[in-house]
Amino acid sequence: MSPVLSLLTAAVLSISFAGAAKAACGKVIITEMNWASAAIVTSISKFLMEQGYGCDVQVLNTSVAPAITSIAEKGEPDIVTELWINSAPKYEELEAAGTVVTLGNVLTDGGIGGYWIPDYLAAEHPELTTMEGILANPDLVGGRFHSCPDGWGCRIVADNLQKAWDFEGRGLEVFNHGSGETLAASIESAYTNNEPWFGYYWSPTPTIAKFPMVKVDMGEYVEAIHTCNRSADCANPGKSGYPNDRVLTGSTSAFVEREPQIAELMRNVSFPNQAMNDLLKWQNANNATADETAVHFLTEYPDVWAGWLNAEAKDRLASLLK
Repeated sequence: MSPVLSLLTAAVLSISFAGAAKAACGKVIITEMNWASAAIVTSISKFLMEQGYGCDVQVLNTSVAPAITSIAEKGEPDIVTELWINSAPKYEELEAAGTVVTLGNVLTDGGIGGYWIPDYLAAEHPELTTMEGILANPDLVGGRFHSCPDGWGCRIVADNLQKAWDFEGRGLEVFNHGSGETLAASIESAYTNNEPWFGYYWSPTPTIAKFPMVKVDMGEYVEAIHTCNRSADCANPGKSGYPNDRVLTGSTSAFVEREPQIAELMRNVSFPNQAMNDLLKWQNANNATADETAVHFLTEYPDVWAGWLNAEAKDRLASLLK
């Protein structure tokens, strides 16, 4: 962390804690998914809940599938945020049953997931911008498909799609990454060495912002096929492109009833994709943590987040809104 960021972070925390609300709400358990934009959303939300509303916030470091399973089995966490709904069919079942409530779209433009190659590879071999071209030329993409990390919802879809396209039979080794960090690092390494790369990724992310990628044409999106591919028990995986993903914030119904003012706050916490890309670019350029990026947002964009708060929370955070 740079000295400037350290001072800025300390200053914001000092101001906020001096004006912290008394216990206006109780304990809140919120997820922090294991990718960059989700960590920023959680850090900003945690700050506003604690300093604006007096909540006792516990952050649960997790990923999509474990978080949804926990809600189904234990009724926790209270809030899940940056939930890519196409990768979370179980969430829709819980929503239909009234166990969870969708509070809003945290990325207002939705998420763009799919298979990508570097732009330099697409320029040199335009045929690789389609799945048919890749399957006919596996050596040109390094003979490897970089798949989603363990525990991510996109991993289930990727596992089914590799069967539908017979990656292994077509000469593509499937490499399952252990984390989002190693997946991103593989793209950076490919770019640094001008090497081929082919795999799953998504936008908005700092990686896509820094290393231009070309989305591979995966063919038409077919809802019935994609729905089956989202299930680990899909009997007949098929070929389908990805739709633009709803990226939402959800909460248990019990929490909405218990803490309606926090539910209302989280309905308002949302970012246009370009705004999130700007935050991710700033984070990358400054080698900043999620907390430092949250401080940057809180200090530079008070006109945005002030509109998310109720009148009492605005009063408590007035020193940051000047």
